[in-house]
Amino acid sequence: MSYEVSNFNEEVIKRSYAIPVLVDFWAEWCGPCKMLGPVIETLAKQNENIWELVKVNTETNQDIARKYNIQGIPNVKLFMDGDVRDEFTGALSAPMIEQWLKKAIPSPHTAQIEEASELYDKGEVDQAREILRVVLDREPNNERAMVMFARFYLNENPSSCLEILKPIEPGSEYYDSAMALLTIAELYQCLEKPEILPDHPIKANYIQAISYLKEGNHPLALENFIEVIRVNREYADEGARRGCISIFGILGESHPTTRQYRRAFSNALYA
Repeated sequence: MSYEVSNFNEEVIKRSYAIPVLVDFWAEWCGPCKMLGPVIETLAKQNENIWELVKVNTETNQDIARKYNIQGIPNVKLFMDGDVRDEFTGALSAPMIEQWLKKAIPSPHTAQIEEASELYDKGEVDQAREILRVVLDREPNNERAMVMFARFYLNENPSSCLEILKPIEPGSEYYDSAMALLTIAELYQCLEKPEILPDHPIKANYIQAISYLKEGNHPLALENFIEVIRVNREYADEGARRGCISIFGILGESHPTTRQYRRAFSNALYA
């Protein structure tokens, strides 16, 4: 399949009103361009319903290169609604390009995800779950949907939660949220097998904290986790510290419970 441009206005400017268009500015003499070309073409085939690729040889299309101020190649520009929305220069790896794309191109299912979020907040969990299931069927790599969907499995099946969040890697804007959920899922597994926890007088508080967390009683969970930190910060690989941070991460810094317990957490941690 040839991605070479034949009519820039039609294939890029006008087309970008219907679907995001990535334009790869390159040249035959450019070594890094030859490295990037196959990578971005493979990604284009994998994402054909999400964005399209057009390649512009800067030697044979110098007027276009000048118009878009191409000073170094390879240069990839993302066009949406007729304008350049984002870009990068250099031969990036496939994972780096994928992360860039996730941030640069809005999901076509944003409205559905927002609806699911509102339903979840209202307690209409089953409806929210079904909407997110459809979104992930259509866009399996949507990390925001992954994080929201994983929350449904925290209580009923922590192992499924771990599996759903596995693809989210450092560098993702949803990595911290995923790590918070993963920590909580791991803590819940301690309730199923309390014998794996070290013997210590504080063990009862630790298990109680996890129980309160699973019940959704975040204040009492934090109080017990903080008590564990005061007595033995290192207990269960600093599980109480990680538990507190995860609760704060799930609730958000502006939540009243976070504001109420953040200072006590810090005082216990650095006492």
